[in-house]
Amino acid sequence: MNKLFIVILLAATICSCSDDIPTVNLGIDDNYRIARMQKLPLHPALSGKEYRWTVNGKEMSDSRDYIFISPDEGVYDVCIEIIDPDTPFEFSFTVTVMHEEVEYSPYISRVYEYCPAPGQFVNEMPRYEDGDTYDDILKKAEESISGTNDVMISLGGFGGYVTFGFDHTVVDRPGQADLRIWGNCFYELTDPSKRGGSAEPGIVMVSFDSNCNGLPDDQWYELAGSEYDSSATIRNYSITYSRPDENAQPVADNTGMLSDIYYIPWTDNQGQAGYMPKNIFHNQDYFPKWIDAESISFQGSCLAPNAKDLSGNGSYYVLYSYDWGYVDNHPNDYSDLNSFDIANARDSQGRSVKLPGVDFVRVYTGINQYCGWLGETSTEICRAQDLSISPAPLVPEDPISQQSSIFQQSLN
Repeated sequence: MNKLFIVILLAATICSCSDDIPTVNLGIDDNYRIARMQKLPLHPALSGKEYRWTVNGKEMSDSRDYIFISPDEGVYDVCIEIIDPDTPFEFSFTVTVMHEEVEYSPYISRVYEYCPAPGQFVNEMPRYEDGDTYDDILKKAEESISGTNDVMISLGGFGGYVTFGFDHTVVDRPGQADLRIWGNCFYELTDPSKRGGSAEPGIVMVSFDSNCNGLPDDQWYELAGSEYDSSATIRNYSITYSRPDENAQPVADNTGMLSDIYYIPWTDNQGQAGYMPKNIFHNQDYFPKWIDAESISFQGSCLAPNAKDLSGNGSYYVLYSYDWGYVDNHPNDYSDLNSFDIANARDSQGRSVKLPGVDFVRVYTGINQYCGWLGETSTEICRAQDLSISPAPLVPEDPISQQSSIFQQSLN
């Protein structure tokens, strides 16, 4: 990570840089070189009443600190104006943006957090093995969804989440979608016009590494989807799941599909309480087995329930897709409906936020809902892509090797 700290001394006019960049006399070298999609933090030591950062003549920021980043190679003219009646100052320099030495991957490179809520696929996707610690499960989650591995992980009930990132900053492209995330939604066939089936919407959060420490500890922003402004969406919803009582006698329902209707108790901040039942199809523990705490809590925006029991007797549920802006909400074939624009970022007050890019992405299950034998509504994901980077083309099999393979098969 390149870091530049501009230190302006009125007497000597010297530029002092971080350990990553040697000290440079402004009269000798005022050009800096970084790779595309990498950040260059800038911090003037001289303070003033106001600040203005411009890049190629376009105003970019009025904050004292500024992080330069660009997805495109080239030479950029950068200027910082310190506007002050007593000590005004203006300093110009150039930043040369180069192509990265090692080609970036368009796919997930690291999973920072895997914190599912209880659910029927928890401890199975990924699989918990006796003695596994949180670090073990985190590694399994990363191995599942990084690159093109495409192994599904489940986030469990409302609030369960995963946090991941790429080997570069995903830079916002004006007017274009920036991220695509794959789930396992499908449409049912009885009424295709209503786009219903197995939609289990997950809400997307993003964060820009503004402190440049490589950790997801900066401000988080929600990417607004079609239900963001709906009166049915509950802001700052929180839920607490309690560990099931291992000494309690399971109580089955009269359908024979649920083996314990009082399995995992939950309460929320809306004065509601209930249980996550256990069904007969998934007999493993639903509470994350690597967690020692007696309860776990989650918070976020809670979307309105999207399921309808078309049978009237609990035998046929349809989970309807929301229009756009959620993970695992439309089949993967609909790339536009599974893509996300950083420009839709909103802060905790609902205000639009302009981010230069994002370093961390968090997806969490956005509905608190249980659908009989189908179980809880739980978001699943298997892959994510930075849409500004094209996947590597498939290398066709060598014709000679292909013919040899066919010949060997014929011998067998």
